Amino acid sequence: MAAISGGKSYHHGDLRNALICAAVDLATEGGPERVVLREAARRVGVSATAAYRHFDGRGELLGAVKVHAQRALAESMERAAARVPGADDPAVAAELRLAALGRGYVGFAVDQPGLYRAAFCTPRRAWAPPGLPAEPEPEIRAFALLKDALHALSGAGRIPRRARPAAEAATWSAVHGLSLLLLDGPLGRLPEQGRADVVESTLALVVSGARAERRSPGR
Repeated sequence: MAAISGGKSYHHGDLRNALICAAVDLATEGGPERVVLREAARRVGVSATAAYRHFDGRGELLGAVKVHAQRALAESMERAAARVPGADDPAVAAELRLAALGRGYVGFAVDQPGLYRAAFCTPRRAWAPPGLPAEPEPEIRAFALLKDALHALSGAGRIPRRARPAAEAATWSAVHGLSLLLLDGPLGRLPEQGRADVVESTLALVVSGARAERRSPGR
């Protein structure tokens, strides 16, 4: 999504998309807290009144940014997986893909911390009548990619089918937790090579842990 740079006036008909582009820029610069509808309108060069014709408030605009950020996270994972060489053994290919998806996940968090945080933010809903149920959120594409990779591992005989739900949660927890430790925790103080080593060690443990499910007692 191309963004409109600050100070340029808005001259075309798709104001909603222009506001989302400006809001994505804001999130990239400072995370979800930076997304403000009036500031997005200022960057596009329109009044706040014009912006409110397209969004009922900050929460709706931030929700659009969240969708964009989640898509960008998934695209980072898919690009990382596309760089993995093929393997004749389906199990090996599935393991390589799982590790690559995790690499793309953590890499996006480190390279785009503002968007990464936006991908998992919780926008406040505009006012709604009491008792109105919350709309269910669609499944996060990044998690779906990890699930698909684990499904392939299961199909290749690496993971028993009944163990897969636990493996899915553990895998996502590993890459998401590592991402947060690198962004906001003590691992963020590691030098670049040290961070890379931690990422690869974690991914190796994720793959070996999934493989170990097959050998665990009672499975």
